Amino acid sequence: MKGNVETTLTQNIFRILLALFMTYAGFSHLTFNRIEFQVQVPDWLPLSKDLVVILSGLVEMALGLALLFWKKQRATIGWALAIFFVLVFPGNVAQYLDGKDAFGALDSDRARLIRLFFQPVLIAWALWSSGAWRAWRNSKNK
Repeated sequence: MKGNVETTLTQNIFRILLALFMTYAGFSHLTFNRIEFQVQVPDWLPLSKDLVVILSGLVEMALGLALLFWKKQRATIGWALAIFFVLVFPGNVAQYLDGKDAFGALDSDRARLIRLFFQPVLIAWALWSSGAWRAWRNSKNK
């Protein structure tokens, strides 16, 4: 699979928005939202909640910046970002099941449940905007 494929203007706009969002989210993990993100770390995870938040923040920043600037590997980065979204999903599920509030807006079971449905949207966004889906389809047709 090629790491870079042609993408449309719309895909590029959405890729840039996602990259900026990820970079901002990663920065917020390390600074002003650190405690809020610790709420999302499942109790069953055998690591310090603070360490998990720091590491995930660094990964988010790295993926966001790579998606923004590493043109030759955009499709690969899109897959990496999609996998990251899958890996953090158990934290979102745990937050819902445990009824833990965070960020002010996630203060009810309904809000936490609705949030779970956005994870597939983020996965699709990463794969579509980076050209990862197209690169995968092109590699299957060869």
